[in-house]
Amino acid sequence: MDAIIFDVDGTLWDSTSEVAIAWQMIAKNRKVPYEHITPDRLHQEFGKMMEDIAYSIFSDLPKEEALGIANECMDYEVAYLLSHPPRPYDGVEQVFKYFSRKMPIFIVSNCQAGYIEVFLETSDLDEYVTCHLCPGDTGLNKAANIKKIVSDFDLKSPVYVGDTMGDYNSAREAGVDFIYAKYGFGDVPDAPETIFKPRDLIRIYEESERS
Repeated sequence: MDAIIFDVDGTLWDSTSEVAIAWQMIAKNRKVPYEHITPDRLHQEFGKMMEDIAYSIFSDLPKEEALGIANECMDYEVAYLLSHPPRPYDGVEQVFKYFSRKMPIFIVSNCQAGYIEVFLETSDLDEYVTCHLCPGDTGLNKAANIKKIVSDFDLKSPVYVGDTMGDYNSAREAGVDFIYAKYGFGDVPDAPETIFKPRDLIRIYEESERS
């Protein structure tokens, strides 16, 4: 392992309660149904490309209108999270500090521009992260952004840590090893390696170093 690449939602924190509030407020202002925008519903959506989330959440609307409202929601979401940030999962700070002394840390997530920055700013973890990418920055999907990180930094044996089948498939498409964060939102039954809490990453790394 020469680098570790993290997903965000369901892997580093759970922002669904705060995001649900932000999206409900915009949807209510736009006079479209919003009662179904709950944390449980967002658990099912996070990890998808943002336009797919828009079409799913606002499925009763024409696609152009659904995307427009979702873009408003995402813009407000970033501002709302800055003032109402959730905490990272227990152990994330320890994991970042530990691995930053041994290898570069990256973040790749299917989110809008500004979202990863909010996570890093509100958690005070920015100093430990070498680079982060998302579709809002590059226009690329998760697999392509992982590939870009690997290429740009000449990585030989990185791992991607995520919590959904979409994360697993993206890592496989990018040719990167995958570690499943079972404490997150999704189910990855065929994952080659599983962690039950963030600190398990340290154990996996140290075991691999001894073998």
